[in-house]
Amino acid sequence: MYRSSPERASDEAREELCAAAQNVFGWSALRPEQLDAMVPLLDGRDVLAVMATGSGKSAIYQVPSLLLPGVTVVVSPLIALQNDQIAGLDHSEAPDAVAINSRQPESENEANWRAVLEHDADYVFLAPEQLVEDEVLDRLRDVQVSLLVVDEAHCVSMWGHDFRPEYLRLGDVVETLGRPPLVALTATASPPVRDDIVAALGMRDPLVVAGGFDRPNLDIEVRRYTDDGEKRRAVVEAVVSMPGPGIVYAATRKDTERYADALRERGIEACPYHAGMRAGEREDVHLGFLDGRCEVVVATSAFGMGIDKPDVRFVVHASIPDSVDSYYQQIGRAGRDGEPATVLMFYRPEDLSLATFFTTHHPDEELIARVFSAVRAGSPMRLGQLRAELDVRGRRLSNAVNLLERCGALVSGRRGLSVADVSRRTAVERARETAAAGERLDRSRVDMMRGYAETRGCRRRFLLGYFGESLPTPCGRCDTCRDGAVDEAGTVSALPSPGGYSSVLAPNTRVVHAEWGPGVVMTGEHDRVTVLFDDEGYRTLSLEAVAESGVLTVDGEDAPSEPAPVHTEEPVA
Repeated sequence: MYRSSPERASDEAREELCAAAQNVFGWSALRPEQLDAMVPLLDGRDVLAVMATGSGKSAIYQVPSLLLPGVTVVVSPLIALQNDQIAGLDHSEAPDAVAINSRQPESENEANWRAVLEHDADYVFLAPEQLVEDEVLDRLRDVQVSLLVVDEAHCVSMWGHDFRPEYLRLGDVVETLGRPPLVALTATASPPVRDDIVAALGMRDPLVVAGGFDRPNLDIEVRRYTDDGEKRRAVVEAVVSMPGPGIVYAATRKDTERYADALRERGIEACPYHAGMRAGEREDVHLGFLDGRCEVVVATSAFGMGIDKPDVRFVVHASIPDSVDSYYQQIGRAGRDGEPATVLMFYRPEDLSLATFFTTHHPDEELIARVFSAVRAGSPMRLGQLRAELDVRGRRLSNAVNLLERCGALVSGRRGLSVADVSRRTAVERARETAAAGERLDRSRVDMMRGYAETRGCRRRFLLGYFGESLPTPCGRCDTCRDGAVDEAGTVSALPSPGGYSSVLAPNTRVVHAEWGPGVVMTGEHDRVTVLFDDEGYRTLSLEAVAESGVLTVDGEDAPSEPAPVHTEEPVA
């Protein structure tokens, strides 16, 4: 059993972790970044790990759990994902793992609770929706929770591409469970999303392990079309010509069925997958893809989170997705075995209108007002009490509460929710403004996808820069590189000043725009810079234009102490 002490050196902890990984899981070695994330957990420190799909994020909690007393609680958004991770643990010498969810008979859930309470199971998997239930929290208080794991942690961030309102309640759960070490795991989180995860979960001095986003075995290509029918025929022809297994992402449920039908007519074992199907049907497709009965899954974005299939040979996007975040996560399902794989997107500019449509937010202002009034009358109030009083369940209530918290009208504490010193009208107005800001952000992410689809630069450089990693030279493994269209003049953007000097706008530099307010630099080239503004989302700006107008300045905290010349030989981030 690992015991933290000042005398114990990090290398001793690493040796113990490696021995446990070998003896229990049969892993001959752990990656350096895995060990970097594991060691602090043994000393009780929070960890945020942002690592590419297939890099072994689950090991970050699975191995330390062996050396810590108590149970590890894993918050996971999908039952299929929970089942995959439990199956992986069952095929090792690890202690028992159980799930507690609404898909299982009540008798099975009760048996699993007994296993947890009697220390017969060391891992318990729960959905975030369950952790807002007072009964579930009461049961977990009766056990020693050694680790709280938040899987797919980007779901906690309103800046993320797959925001789940229930995830925002997890910050309160950590405190309710006695503040165990917290580990947040995700494959996709740009620097601002990482900051939001840390804040939303209330992580304390977390170690952030991020990197390794480049997947050199992926061949990346975008094909542009103007005619919808021509594009659809091209999608089918491309999929038929590529060796499987593979995944095709489509924009709508109807399209998943149309493409699957067209592929079956060409002799491909293709299955549609979307949220409108019954749970059992989705489970059959999931299992059929994993065991090889289904060669190609044609899916909406509902498919793929946590898919542990190493030999996916292609990921095709039949339409442009709504964000770089979701696109990167989806292409990360290709080639996890390290062998070559193809990533192909079919782009028609008109398809962006559909992606923009899905970004529209309509906050339920009547419910928001009712929530605020109920909490004001009964403060402090737990979510379970609020749910019972208003007789509202599910995401509607979570969305309303989260909007009120985000805008500062509600305050969450250990005893429950309370109101700030504002009127109900002000609370609703602030919530409306917060929702509008989220809509602007989502629409700006669609614009970033347009930028990716239409870039003349190296596509891999674009993707890595978005996540804060630099690529000094073009990759040579994307269509723009092969076509010779890459602009070799990539540099760290610099904002010229009248005095002949400049402020270098490296990634993560804080800036202020005269109209859009504060923001952070995401990526840059020699003539432009992309900034994520706090209230306006992503904007790509011409450096020449902003230099002439003077509307963009470097934040005082990040500005260099004295002017420095522009270094145009530095690579683009």
